[in-house]
Amino acid sequence: MASVSVSHLILFIASMAIAASVAGVFTSSIGELSNAVSEQGLDVSSDVRTDVEIISDSGSDTIYDSGANTITVHVKNTGSETLAPVPGQVDVFVDGTFASDYTVTLEPNGGNSWRPGEVVRIDINDNLSGGDHRLKLIVNGDEEVFEFNT
Repeated sequence: MASVSVSHLILFIASMAIAASVAGVFTSSIGELSNAVSEQGLDVSSDVRTDVEIISDSGSDTIYDSGANTITVHVKNTGSETLAPVPGQVDVFVDGTFASDYTVTLEPNGGNSWRPGEVVRIDINDNLSGGDHRLKLIVNGDEEVFEFNT
């Protein structure tokens, strides 16, 4: 009888050790997964709260200045996220080509925070030929397309 109790005790101790090690692995994995989901949630939240609209008049002759080779558009922050009015915050494509020579200025007096409801002026240095053109802005994942004619 004693040998049966000893063997049961050994099996019980072994099963408890295995259960404890499995619980430790699951706890660690679930903690890492929880952190990853939290970080992803913050990124998605920022993207969802970001919304901008190009408010320039595409029919206006003030969009492109052929003498200065400059495209000028006005963009309004219509989301709830405060943005930075800097070129790194805004990606610009002109006719499918990435534009790297542009400035972003908060209207009317400049500043460091592009709050909801405020407008920035984007001046893009680019030599355009006559005809139809397409400007694409990407801000925190929000994409806006603006078509105009020179």
